[in-house]
Amino acid sequence: MNKNIDLTKGSITKKMITLALPIMGTSFLQTAYNITDMFWIGRVGTKAVAAVGTAGYFTWLANAFIMISKVGAEVKVAQNLGKRDMHSLKNYISTALQINIILGIIYTLGVFLLREPLIDYFKLGDSNVISMAHTYLKIICIGLPAYFINPVFTAIFNGAGNSSTPLKINTIGLVFNMIFDPLLIYGLGPIKPMGVAGAAIATILAQILVTICFIIRIIKGNEEYLRFKVFDKVKLSYYSSIIRLGIPVAFQSGLFTMFSMVIGRIIAAWGAEAIGIQKIGSQIEAISWMTANGLSTALSAFTGQNFGAGKKERVIKGYGYTMAIASVVGLVAMGILMIFGEALFSAFVPGDTAAISMGKSYMFILGYSQLFMCIEITTSGAFNGLGRTLIPSIISIVFTGLRIPAALLLSGELGLGLDGVWWSISGSSIIKGILLTLIFIIIIKRDKLFNNAKGQLNMKF
Repeated sequence: MNKNIDLTKGSITKKMITLALPIMGTSFLQTAYNITDMFWIGRVGTKAVAAVGTAGYFTWLANAFIMISKVGAEVKVAQNLGKRDMHSLKNYISTALQINIILGIIYTLGVFLLREPLIDYFKLGDSNVISMAHTYLKIICIGLPAYFINPVFTAIFNGAGNSSTPLKINTIGLVFNMIFDPLLIYGLGPIKPMGVAGAAIATILAQILVTICFIIRIIKGNEEYLRFKVFDKVKLSYYSSIIRLGIPVAFQSGLFTMFSMVIGRIIAAWGAEAIGIQKIGSQIEAISWMTANGLSTALSAFTGQNFGAGKKERVIKGYGYTMAIASVVGLVAMGILMIFGEALFSAFVPGDTAAISMGKSYMFILGYSQLFMCIEITTSGAFNGLGRTLIPSIISIVFTGLRIPAALLLSGELGLGLDGVWWSISGSSIIKGILLTLIFIIIIKRDKLFNNAKGQLNMKF
């Protein structure tokens, strides 16, 4: 049952691929949850897509809070496995889960109590869309605790080099969701059609099932690092370490979502259909985003273990190999979005010629950024593995924030209309990818990146 991979020894390419493929598979599964919802909801109508997409901002925003414990768990599990420090490793796991549970409860209560003003912020202007969005968000709140804890369980296994377990467990959840999504949305026999409510119920049941599977796997596992106690008292230093690592990424994730919400409000000026187009397009584009995120997570674990073991050369080689793969992914994604964008959109909104035309434009413009988005995300993983989460977070926050004035300028004064919003998103991704990669290369080439003490970093910024 012990499927952990020691990333500090042996073939770098083989071990990176062995670790990365299941992580990418898990990332695809997370995207597939959303795509499944959008696929079936799209057949209800563009307004239903707009409702689900709008409410979905608040599950997306939850990632900001999840990242605090997720990133910390992933980095500390990897680094302490590299150091062979099981005592600290188990304490970090307990700490990460405690933080996650507390934040999950607070966030769930906040969203549930404020759900109506949160949806009203978008000024959707269609009472039917607003009603569906309220319904979807209210139901999703029931499953938010599971939505919170599953990524942290995944991070613990990934940090230990066991990426196949999260893949298997998340596959169970996806299969459940794929079966029950159309069943609950459209009804069958005694089951009445529930529309967006059915999509929400199928999603939360799938997430709860995944949580149960993780708990069973941990209880039955024979790995030493899984012999932790969630509610054990731990030193404050463990909390500070987890929070220090996670806060920059949490701010990045939260502000990214908030910036996207403002962009969503700008898009709403073109009507509910435009919102639906952006939601469908972003889910299609997420295939490349999640692939790169899988590579980033694998690189973070690889870098963390080798950093903990003081092996600088393996860190550098691992980064180079992973960036090569990410570049191929980005180029392929660019080709697919720019050449097959219209066909992809047709699958989600069949027969809606206006929506398909708008979707084709979205895909073509976002296609330019795919290579740069992939290398940005992958490089962030290398920074995370070194425990240096601040630099990628700052770059992401600054240039993602600039999307708002750029969107207003390009769509308004420069007369590009809705396409101007898409160009603001694509252009910022290009800049982030180039800048973050250059900074990492400069840092990694500095002398004394690793000092002689095992697992200690000597950087000056």
